[in-house]
Amino acid sequence: MPVATKTEKTFAEDEIIVSKTDTKGIVTYGNELFIKMSGYTEQELMGANHNIIRHPDMPKIVFKLLWDTVQAKKEIFAYVKNMAKDGSYYWVLANVTPSYDLKGNIIGYYSVRRKPTQSAINKIAPIYDALIAAEKKGGMNESLKLLDSTLLSVGMSYEEFALSL
Repeated sequence: MPVATKTEKTFAEDEIIVSKTDTKGIVTYGNELFIKMSGYTEQELMGANHNIIRHPDMPKIVFKLLWDTVQAKKEIFAYVKNMAKDGSYYWVLANVTPSYDLKGNIIGYYSVRRKPTQSAINKIAPIYDALIAAEKKGGMNESLKLLDSTLLSVGMSYEEFALSL
């Protein structure tokens, strides 16, 4: 597992990171930009769990929300801080949707990620820091309580909040 650094990687606003996974989160496809930003080779990514790029600054509750949403056959928009193989990081605004077979069963997930605005990152990062602190103090339950109270205070769902930034 790489060690997180303070080095940020960026990509252009008109570029899109794309990946696909099976229902267990195993990478089945990654476009050239996904491979480049992750710092892993295509061979290292294919067959690996998508959490290979999970940054330790990401609250577990955000991933639980993401998985619960897509497993319920709904799409979600979420801000995610990813970590490359060299420990550098990059922020994305991810749109994750389920993929279906002809019978309507979920067979995987499709994620399209765009570069978020700096102002959105400036707003979401301190919230994620607080969620991580709550998680360290009282586990996912504590983090969930904080996320729920934060969203209640703005009168929005996570996705509505994310899209409002």
